[in-house]
Amino acid sequence: MQTTVTARHCEVPDDLKRRAEQLMERVARKAHRAQRAQVIFAADNHRKVVEIQLSLPRGQVRVASAEADDFRSALDRAKGKLLHQLDKTSRRYNRRSGQSGRDR
Repeated sequence: MQTTVTARHCEVPDDLKRRAEQLMERVARKAHRAQRAQVIFAADNHRKVVEIQLSLPRGQVRVASAEADDFRSALDRAKGKLLHQLDKTSRRYNRRSGQSGRDR
């Protein structure tokens, strides 16, 4: 999976970029056939904002955004939101496949 890390109006240390790439690799294991991830770091006045965009098959895109006092906290919050979205999607598919099995 290809991961792109972008910084807007700020400087992001290399260790934080590596952490973002590692987190996206872990998130990609939970997603079904993740194709591309984009992590955007932005500074908005005194708040740090992180947005994660995960591209899935059939044009689906999952987006999670979070803000905090520092980039590391914002990244962790955005990752949690993205994982929640992926869990919710997988539960929906599991529920549908379970119902179709009972009809037979």
